[in-house]
Amino acid sequence: MEATNSSSVTEFILSTFADLHSFQLWLFVVFFFILIITITGNLSIIMLILSDSHLKSPMYFFLANLSFVDICMCLVTVPQVLKNLLLDLRGRVILFWGCMAQVYFFLTFANVEDFLLSVMAYDRYLAICHPLHYVMVMNRRLNAKLIVFCWILSTANAILHTALTSSLSYCGSNLINHYLCDMVPLFKISCSDITINQLVIFTEGSVVVAGPFLFIFASYVRIIFAILKIRSAEGRRKVFSTCSSHLAVVTFYFGTILFMYFRPSSSYSMTRDRIASVMYTILAPMLNPFIYTLRNKDVQQASRKFFTRISQA
Repeated sequence: MEATNSSSVTEFILSTFADLHSFQLWLFVVFFFILIITITGNLSIIMLILSDSHLKSPMYFFLANLSFVDICMCLVTVPQVLKNLLLDLRGRVILFWGCMAQVYFFLTFANVEDFLLSVMAYDRYLAICHPLHYVMVMNRRLNAKLIVFCWILSTANAILHTALTSSLSYCGSNLINHYLCDMVPLFKISCSDITINQLVIFTEGSVVVAGPFLFIFASYVRIIFAILKIRSAEGRRKVFSTCSSHLAVVTFYFGTILFMYFRPSSSYSMTRDRIASVMYTILAPMLNPFIYTLRNKDVQQASRKFFTRISQA
């Protein structure tokens, strides 16, 4: 489909792995199971935290919120992929404002995840470096304020980028070489000057994405120094185990985001960017519950208790 100017653009076509035509059925099966596993895994984490009295610390309060955001992120992306995999290319249509809505919700949930991970890093920093002040500082009121702050700032950032993206003109092909509406693929098919959009990404976006990343990095520098001061190897291992799962999630998540957005659009590669995008928009929400379950003894114990109660019911 073609469009001659921005006013005539009423819909886009999402390619959604159209170049992998012979694997469409297999991709549908894979993404369907990813959807089921992501929702089941994250709901399980939320249920464990709500039901187990040993998981009432601020760290698990933030983890429950992270699991909720991961479910939302999955629901924004995967159902659209599944629908398109059942249709031919011309049927993979999304309306213009439906596309902008997906941009908005995707950015909102992705940014909330950024800030939540930084809040969780702050929680670990206080617990390890200032254990005597931890209970007093990380009270319920502050925890609630931090969650509200994450959502407000993320929503404001999403509104800004969605407004800028929707104001662009699309006068070439309306085929988006991606499985969802995102800023970078939309920039590629826009005939407008995207200098302002890129400038906002590299300035304001640096605060929203690189800011939390640098905050997390600084927190872990302090944490590592605190751990190294512990004399016994067993003590160091025990303390590090309380933050290793969070560190693994941060490395996986922020690594792909920085690769995706903080580079010139001229270096855009559909294959590389699609893989990176799948990793942080679809695989990360699915893997987070497994990372926290496999590397966190409290969650493991709560899981065993939960399944024991179910088996005895």
